[in-house]
Amino acid sequence: MGNKEDGEEGLWRRSVQGQGDAFGVLYDLHRDRVFRHAYRLCGNHHDAEDVMAASFLELWRRRKHVRVVEGSILPWLLVTTTNIARNRARAALRYQRLLNSLPRNQETSDHAADPYRRYQNQLDQDLAAALRTFAAEDLHLVTLVVFEDHTIAAAAAVLDLTPAAAKSRMHRARQRLRAALEGHTSAKPPTAPTPVLEGERP
Repeated sequence: MGNKEDGEEGLWRRSVQGQGDAFGVLYDLHRDRVFRHAYRLCGNHHDAEDVMAASFLELWRRRKHVRVVEGSILPWLLVTTTNIARNRARAALRYQRLLNSLPRNQETSDHAADPYRRYQNQLDQDLAAALRTFAAEDLHLVTLVVFEDHTIAAAAAVLDLTPAAAKSRMHRARQRLRAALEGHTSAKPPTAPTPVLEGERP
């Protein structure tokens, strides 16, 4: 193991002092998890990449005010990612009809022709739609505890809740997530084609 200054807390202290190389190491450490969370909320790669970039930009811009929880900046970063994704979704609503009217490019058409890709895309969109029904605080809890495996105590610390209040909200949020997914999920697994046995071909 490296010395304490090489760990995340040490890297973050150097980042707060304006050392870009330390911030770059933290970016490499957390970018995959931030992207996965952004993708859960957005349902597509393009928007998820934009949200991820905006989240790290906000992390750098507000670095002197970031709360470190259990030695990590990730909980704060995930909450910020949630907020940015929600704001982006609200801003995009007025453009949705225009976007839906645009012709699909060849790459999109190729993906749509694959029933398994189409099924996965629909599941991604259904999950994003279900998560958009949550209040911000509940969405933060689900993100930190369900998707990212943080403890209730860590989630409570970053959200300024008592552990008891966080546990109670988390119980209700799990029930709402289940109900929301049941209400939004419209995709059905594609049916594999029936194999044609030798001697049965016309």
